[in-house]
Amino acid sequence: MSIECAILGLLSKHPYSGYDLKKIMEKSDFMPWSGNNNQIYKALVTLLNEGYVTTKTVHNDGSPSKKIYQVTTNGLDKLQKWIKSAPGVPDFKNPFLVQLLFADQLEHPALMELLQAYENEIRLRIALHNEKRKRETGAAPVTRLQGLLTESIHDNILSAYQSELLWICKLQLTLSEPIHSNKENKMNYIVNEQNNQKYLELFSAQAPIATEQDAVDIAALCWENNTERIIIQEQALSEDFFRLKTGVAGGILQKLTNYHIKTAFLISPEKVNTGKFKDMAAESSRSNQFRIFEDKETAKQWLLA
Repeated sequence: MSIECAILGLLSKHPYSGYDLKKIMEKSDFMPWSGNNNQIYKALVTLLNEGYVTTKTVHNDGSPSKKIYQVTTNGLDKLQKWIKSAPGVPDFKNPFLVQLLFADQLEHPALMELLQAYENEIRLRIALHNEKRKRETGAAPVTRLQGLLTESIHDNILSAYQSELLWICKLQLTLSEPIHSNKENKMNYIVNEQNNQKYLELFSAQAPIATEQDAVDIAALCWENNTERIIIQEQALSEDFFRLKTGVAGGILQKLTNYHIKTAFLISPEKVNTGKFKDMAAESSRSNQFRIFEDKETAKQWLLA
């Protein structure tokens, strides 16, 4: 893929100055160029010499004049030929993976610090991308198809970041010391399978689930059994889980959500309707990651949907 074709594509949507093109490429999450002046203006000179673009100077009162570039008919033909050419496959070269390749030389705390730093960076990228997406939502697309394709590109980028986040969280979980000594709290569960989908059902724990580390252990249990779905019965939960002021439920639910563990809690009506827990149960009905149910069949239907 050449930067010249990308520039022709941008100019096919709207005439731009070299500075405008530079800014677009700098802000892009998927264009593989830094957008530095040398790249942009060298490509524009090539396109101009080959007759694929034209230029005109626009004079503005009180501000410097701008050289605006427009795509020509020949330029559109070249763009069409490139769009129809064989698509390139993603490039998975990642500098962090090179660091990770030699990270066995680090002490365990330093290794975990490195992994946490990468997780933080991915979370920041997700937040920035979501913010950018919100800003762009207000701009009406030229055509409905363009709007659909733009949304699809955003989905692709977000999916890649989320996949990377899930991977780094799993790696931290695998390498964390508590996981290697997870015999302190024995969990009683069975592995079920329905419609070719596995899920765990957790009945009880030697020490009732009460900490974020317990949630981490549940995630590890799921991954060990090649699933990301679980039903947790009331008997496995500590009493503090139902007392929202303790923060136990919030911490556990956040961890399970971070690790993409789809969780159905099977809780009796008496517990569901206790104090403020009733409000949380009602709010959970809108969540795609966890919900609270009073009967197992309904819980299974949602979990496997």
